[in-house]
Amino acid sequence: MDTNLALVLLLTPLAGFLINVFFGKSLGKTVSGVIGTAAVVVSFIVTVVFFMQVNSGQPAVSIKLFDWMKVANINIDFGFLLDQLSLLWLMFVTGIGSLIHLYSISYMHDDENMHKFFAYLNLFIFFMITLVMGSNLLVMFIGWEGVGLCSYLLIGFWYKNQDYNDAAKKAFIMNRIGDLGLLIGIFILGASFSTLDFVTLKSQILGGADYRDFWIAIAALALFIGACGKSAQIPLYTWLPDAMAGPTPVSALIHAATMVTAGIFMVTRLHFLFDLVPEVQNVIALVGAITALVAATIGLVQNDIKKVLAYSTVSQLGLMFLALGLGAYEVAVFHVITHAFFKACLFLGSGSVIHALHGEQDMRNMGGLKKYMPITFWTMMISTLAISGIFPFAGFWSKDEILMTAFEHNKILYVIGSIASIMTAFYMFRLMYLTFFRDFRGTEEQKHHLHESPSLITFPLIVLAILATVGGLISLPTGSWLNHYLAPLFEGGVKEAHEGLTNESYMLMGIALAGAIVGIVMARMKYLKGNQVPPPDAEITGVAKVLYNKYYVDEIYEFLFVKPINALSVFFRDYVETALSASVFGLGKAANELGFYGRKLHNGSIGLYLFAFVLGLCAIFLFIFSSIIFT
Repeated sequence: MDTNLALVLLLTPLAGFLINVFFGKSLGKTVSGVIGTAAVVVSFIVTVVFFMQVNSGQPAVSIKLFDWMKVANINIDFGFLLDQLSLLWLMFVTGIGSLIHLYSISYMHDDENMHKFFAYLNLFIFFMITLVMGSNLLVMFIGWEGVGLCSYLLIGFWYKNQDYNDAAKKAFIMNRIGDLGLLIGIFILGASFSTLDFVTLKSQILGGADYRDFWIAIAALALFIGACGKSAQIPLYTWLPDAMAGPTPVSALIHAATMVTAGIFMVTRLHFLFDLVPEVQNVIALVGAITALVAATIGLVQNDIKKVLAYSTVSQLGLMFLALGLGAYEVAVFHVITHAFFKACLFLGSGSVIHALHGEQDMRNMGGLKKYMPITFWTMMISTLAISGIFPFAGFWSKDEILMTAFEHNKILYVIGSIASIMTAFYMFRLMYLTFFRDFRGTEEQKHHLHESPSLITFPLIVLAILATVGGLISLPTGSWLNHYLAPLFEGGVKEAHEGLTNESYMLMGIALAGAIVGIVMARMKYLKGNQVPPPDAEITGVAKVLYNKYYVDEIYEFLFVKPINALSVFFRDYVETALSASVFGLGKAANELGFYGRKLHNGSIGLYLFAFVLGLCAIFLFIFSSIIFT
């Protein structure tokens, strides 16, 4: 029964993909959208069944479909593991995925390739489910690569725009760089433990298996490099802001609850490995903190509404990796969940604004939308309060847990995380004030057509706003359901450092809340009271110009990597390949010439043939006699 349900969970989105690929155009836009959405809803329902089953105290579901391959002394099964971690991920992957699919029915209705869009979305969900459900590293890797492929297809969905194609290629290539690290880590673990199965790896490591600390550290570091690519951490983070080229539902799906959380999922799944190498954990925490701060500073001055949210995502992912590096895996998972709620709402809300303004994304050309789009405004406001860390919204609880953990372990990282959080409150309310307050700054044509989005767009916003409000209740300091739920995954249970509030806890919560309020007040004074509007690109100067141009990291990468590789490619094309081609074609030409002259001997003259025959016989006899004489 469990096997059949697991296959329904996995294969229903794949079936939706196949139906839309082969029949979607003839079925029509609405039908293709309904089929794509229904496929993910079915997966969500099955996930809920498994979730309730495991939450009620029943053991995790382990399914082996078949023996897959044997390499040397490693036997690899194709199987699934549905435990607390995978089911928690599946809940928001399929749940929020369903809402995004529903949203897309209206948002993409005017696109001529709507059926193809839903096919790609379904395929993305299929691979994400594979990634999360896999019982070993190799099955996980299939899903890992699959979501990378689908992100390329979805980011470059509007392929007639070359800039969008470039953004898709950038995402694909940068993820391949990280994936090389992941593969190296997988190879090292396979060679060290003769297994890639998660449960077996854990039992061997906790059971004191013989291993070399150096190679385990290298494996953990290589796996983290893979996580940096998928979850957009320094130095492999620049693809994610450019990925805003895709349709807004893609941004919500990829950057809120699915692909970018894969790195956090992988590190949490292999927590027993990373706990062996505190030096690598320190690297993870430091990279996460720096990423959170750098992305937040860039977000301060961006004017594209989706770019602000993109750098916000990079920054929030940095906070999650900060928690992972400090060993607080359950805290990182908590922030993954709350972030999925409010960030999906914010991305979909930005899509609602862009939809109303017929494609406009520059906040300098917005303003005054509050009275025209009240549902979009209030849902985005709730989610903005959540991401800013305002009590009692979901982000307040999860972000405070990260900062409290950082305060206990490393005061410098705590300060960095706190500064990034204050900046988050500033740039998010900057977004709200520039978009929804004061007077409308767009064209009269745009103003004339301003209206609230259809119910298929606003309904997912309302649901996500509710979740962004109450989502923090799953892990309160005075009693955490989430910690209790995840306890079987972690040897000795999860850390209970914040089960209960001390005077220090109240102080840290107060500092975090005060910092968020300071950021909000600063944004209010500048953009609401001061009625400032960011200047045109040509007038941006000084530090703001450096931040607006993202520290020129893309230009640095272009100079250090892209141009030398292109130059090397040109050298091989023009010289090495030309020389090799000349050699190959030269041999062919020589054979052709030899054949040309050989053809002249075949002139049909029997006398000539007999003469050649006699010469051949003479040569053979001469060879035989000479051999006898000399031996």
